[in-house]
Amino acid sequence: MLAYAFERKVLRVERIIFHIDVNSAFLSWEAARRVSQGMEDIRLIPSAIGGDRDKRTGVILAKSIPAKKYGVKTGEPVSAALRKCPNLYIAKPDFSLYESNSKAFISICREYTPVVEKFSIDECFLDMTGMNNVFPNLMQTAYEIKSRIKNELGFTVNIGIGSNKLLAKMASDFEKPDKIHTLYFCEVKEKMWPLSIRELFSVGAATAEKLEKVGVKKIGDLAILDLLTVKALVGDKIGEHIYSYANGVDISPVVESRERAKGYSNSITLEYDVKNMIDAQQILLVLVDSVATRMRLDRARACCVGVTIRDVDFRDMSHQKKFSMPTDITGEIFEVCQALLLELWNKKKPLRLIGVSLNDIVFEDDLQISFFESEKRDKARKIDKTVDNLRIKFGKNIIVRGGAYKTNSDKENKDEIIKINNF
Repeated sequence: MLAYAFERKVLRVERIIFHIDVNSAFLSWEAARRVSQGMEDIRLIPSAIGGDRDKRTGVILAKSIPAKKYGVKTGEPVSAALRKCPNLYIAKPDFSLYESNSKAFISICREYTPVVEKFSIDECFLDMTGMNNVFPNLMQTAYEIKSRIKNELGFTVNIGIGSNKLLAKMASDFEKPDKIHTLYFCEVKEKMWPLSIRELFSVGAATAEKLEKVGVKKIGDLAILDLLTVKALVGDKIGEHIYSYANGVDISPVVESRERAKGYSNSITLEYDVKNMIDAQQILLVLVDSVATRMRLDRARACCVGVTIRDVDFRDMSHQKKFSMPTDITGEIFEVCQALLLELWNKKKPLRLIGVSLNDIVFEDDLQISFFESEKRDKARKIDKTVDNLRIKFGKNIIVRGGAYKTNSDKENKDEIIKINNF
């Protein structure tokens, strides 16, 4: 009840929050790129972003409205989606494209308020409280933002306007696409209470089932219950949380997102001439380990990696390559870096500098990359995390990656390749 009282106090200062959500983001961004290149708009046909169509592997990450009419669902296997819609067009994910579009639409949002919180790769909150001194008609301002994103960037958004972050987000989930809705505190009973309990933000399937079994099927049913009853049904912490939400209460502030790293890099100018591949790869491994560790600490992953070398004649050469999916796994990054090094260096001239860069960065809270995770990748990520934690606790030299040995697997180049063992 203290939260409720606090919320009412906040309302007296006319707190106004916008929530901006890109409609079917991954598919919209791919469609916008194709339209800009004079290609067909895949938003108008049964289409999706997902795994490999030919191999029928992977999952659906986003789907068009025509695909939705066939029953195609986000998160389902590609094979299941193709059974529902055999003519479904499936485009492969492009995370660097998604990150660039995310930055572009949030950049427009920052022109309207100094306080913008990036909530995920395709949505953000704007604190418009007090901005009516600059923009007298905030509803008109919302339409202006929506139109600018559509006209300048080529995709549509929904905008929810509310008395707090919860209500703004709930409002943006009303009718889609390309719409603006309000959900002020005084509108909660009319617009939010009739909705299914499953539509209340943060209520999961298990919690919803518990509530539905006792007849709590609408958000309004939950809102009028006694708080002690709610806690007894679902637990103290969750109970208090969803009870507050059902009553439209949310005192969390819009927090200005910090500037995130755009890339991670490390290079070393060598004190001696590196003349053989094994020495070069050992140095490369140290560099990869360093930048990958820094990236993991920021809960980030890279879509692209680059290797730079400088020979004794001070000639710089560099190559880069995109990953099939964002990664923070040291072994995966090092494997690609080895291949790039083999492409760059013929060993005729010794090296004096080696560098590694990780680019096209995406952050874990922006992407549900777990759809793609295999058991092997999950195990490798856990090993890397264990190494990171040990280094944080005992010092960076407690574990040194190594285990170099010779192999004839690269018969064309007959180079010595490093295989890394984590322990």
